[in-house]
Amino acid sequence: MRILVTGCAGFIGHHLTQNLIKNHHFVVGIDNLNDYYNVKLKLDRLKELGIDSVNALNKNKALQSCSYNNFKFVRTWVEDRKRLPELFKSEKFDVVCNMAAQAGVRYSLENPEAYVDSNIVGFLNILECCKDHKIKHLVYASSSSVYGINKTIPFKTTDSVDQPISLYAATKKSNELMAHTYSHLYGLKTTGLRFFTVYGPWGRPDMAMFLFTDAILNHKPIKVFNHGKLERDFTYVDDIVHGITQIVENRHTTVYDSENPYHLYNIGNSKSVKLLDFIEAIEDEIGLKASKEMMPMQPGDVEKTWADVSGLEKDYNYRPNTPIKSGVKKFVAWYKTYYGNANEQY
Repeated sequence: MRILVTGCAGFIGHHLTQNLIKNHHFVVGIDNLNDYYNVKLKLDRLKELGIDSVNALNKNKALQSCSYNNFKFVRTWVEDRKRLPELFKSEKFDVVCNMAAQAGVRYSLENPEAYVDSNIVGFLNILECCKDHKIKHLVYASSSSVYGINKTIPFKTTDSVDQPISLYAATKKSNELMAHTYSHLYGLKTTGLRFFTVYGPWGRPDMAMFLFTDAILNHKPIKVFNHGKLERDFTYVDDIVHGITQIVENRHTTVYDSENPYHLYNIGNSKSVKLLDFIEAIEDEIGLKASKEMMPMQPGDVEKTWADVSGLEKDYNYRPNTPIKSGVKKFVAWYKTYYGNANEQY
């Protein structure tokens, strides 16, 4: 298939693109390479896909990868109402995987405009392009943050999500509503995936896994919010990518029909892990104890997440199978290899 992956230089987008290329699909990846975090990490992810940094930063050039003959990269923004329709017209995609978004719950308190631009305006642009160019399937990233102050555990897609506690969560809930509207009005086949605390190699520097590992290796204290009384459904990135790929490649599923083109799933490890146990797993792998600064609850955070993935299991035989210790081991190994010296700052 011909597949568009937005946010292909991002954490999940990079892994997904790599997997789709290896599965012999033709992939066009787009990313704006913004500076929300160190752009070098994004450029190095692209290097793994065969794109050198000089060409990647060119805003006007579509590139054929020198490493893969079934991948192109274009630097552009999902909210670009001129460039994106042109790309859809020229490339004639079968499937669109929208992984692009302004991420981060806490950053949404500082720079709300970025979330509206990318997550709302950008997603509308994606929907319009999918409608106008008869895309067969739109798969898009939502988030477990939409559950807000919901107290029902585990989180189910049938739960009410009308009380988000961050702008980031509100934009992701908006994406789900917008997708439903386009599915209803135009018959656009859409699948929304609520990601649960994804971690693994090439992860973002603002995520807990990265922050904890970096601090422990560099003998710095780590901030532990809500005094450690947090639990998360930590999900290894390969399990997430496997689930997305199952959805993209299962062309003959009976889940979708003209009467029901809209679907929504949780995608996670289906197990809640205490934050302090997660930190302990990192300590055990590194062989050092963390110096912990116990902090109050952060605005926009929730105490516990836990995904009910029964819908994805039933429809796509989704089975996450990476234990925390194994996932932590792989991340720490990547971190040490990528940064080389444990004391070297990124």
